[in-house]
Amino acid sequence: MSSSFPSNFTWGAAAASYQIEGAWQSDGKGASVWDMVSHQKGRIWEGHTGDVACDHYNRYKDDVAMMSQMGLQAYRLSVSWPRVLPSGTGKVNEAGLAFYDRLVDELLAARIQPWVTLFHWDFPYDLFMRGGWLNPDSAQWFADYTAVVVDRLSDRVSHWITLNEPQCFIGLGHLHGEHAPGLKLGLHEVLQAGHHALLAHGRSVQTIRARAKTTPVIGWAPVGCINYPVTDSAADVAAANAAMDTVWDGHCWNNRWWGDAPVLGSYPEQGLKAYGKNAPKFKDADFDIIKQPLDFYGCNIYHATPTKAGANGEPETVQLDPGFPHTHFLWKRTDSALYWGTKFLAERYKLPIVITENGLTMPDWVSLDGKVHDSHRIDFLHRYLLGLDKAIDEGVDVQGYFHWSIMDNFEWAEGYKHRFGLVHVDYATQVRTLKDSAHWYREVIRTNGANLYNTPSSATPFTTASNVGETASLTTASV
Repeated sequence: MSSSFPSNFTWGAAAASYQIEGAWQSDGKGASVWDMVSHQKGRIWEGHTGDVACDHYNRYKDDVAMMSQMGLQAYRLSVSWPRVLPSGTGKVNEAGLAFYDRLVDELLAARIQPWVTLFHWDFPYDLFMRGGWLNPDSAQWFADYTAVVVDRLSDRVSHWITLNEPQCFIGLGHLHGEHAPGLKLGLHEVLQAGHHALLAHGRSVQTIRARAKTTPVIGWAPVGCINYPVTDSAADVAAANAAMDTVWDGHCWNNRWWGDAPVLGSYPEQGLKAYGKNAPKFKDADFDIIKQPLDFYGCNIYHATPTKAGANGEPETVQLDPGFPHTHFLWKRTDSALYWGTKFLAERYKLPIVITENGLTMPDWVSLDGKVHDSHRIDFLHRYLLGLDKAIDEGVDVQGYFHWSIMDNFEWAEGYKHRFGLVHVDYATQVRTLKDSAHWYREVIRTNGANLYNTPSSATPFTTASNVGETASLTTASV
């Protein structure tokens, strides 16, 4: 068998500035809300911080050489807003901006295409003290920051991502308090902050299109909240799709509240009804800003929820069997997540899809032979990529895949407990070791996915039925 990945498909890996750069006070960088939270006692697992992380700021040349060794075609990086603008607005920090100049040049010299994410959660501390995302001016702050980065890098960078996972930096950061800035606000205030973030996305897109020196390719990267049907019956498929289209009161975990506004130009009526009095205050004209032409819909997909049609046709969550495979993060291994996720999102938003994050965390370590044998990661990725290939074969326009992450790094509130990387990092010595999965992924890239069908674990081609390991018990609960 041969794969269906198109010849111009982009294979890459990703990372975020705070998680790998370190150098938290170097060369004029300002503080971020993650610097603030990570230095608060009891906030982060075992008191870890991102002060040093992977020291990528000082080791970027070696890291790019490592990416080249892996055969990466693209690298999704993020820019640290307070490294470029220490106070969030005003004076530019030339030394910080120059770092991204050097990184982009190094990537291009290695024939690796930079995909630049403008916001991956390291919000400037000084702007947080002025209200952060709750301040209506935050959209303009972000647009001004976008202009600085675009003016400097867009002669060489063409691919841009505005915001990463608003469900997390708004929901986990402002509602649940688990992530920076560590607030536990009422839902109305949380959704108001989210509305300002969506305005920031729109103004950022406008700024990129107005100022880019090369034709820009623009998207964004929300969480993909995915449901998959436990059978291929029309009723279960419809139920899974309906669950993915639902907004529930009380939290931010959904697709449509965040996706409809920038793509379709309004909040979903069902979402307005669900949130009720907690819905944010907005003007109709706001959506003229939020809705901007996008070139792709990015989505970060790690797992999916098994779903079936209940007696009344309404979606119901299906309880997976005890002992069902899970990652170190306790996220279930759901092989069809990329298949159903891309199908449903493409059907709704009518945009090309890019998988901007996908991967798993495992407790990897260097073995006595000096290698990192992460066979579970290879098997996980193999299963998920077979599903992605099937979606493409059935006509879904998927244009790229970025593994999360290029290397082990600071995993936010979990500190260094989890290892997502294709490359193992010894944080005490900063020694990098390519895991077995890195060598395997190199072959995926080299063969454009054809090797997915040439190894024993793919002897049974991907299907959507339960024989791919997603059998479930009959215990159900309301979605």
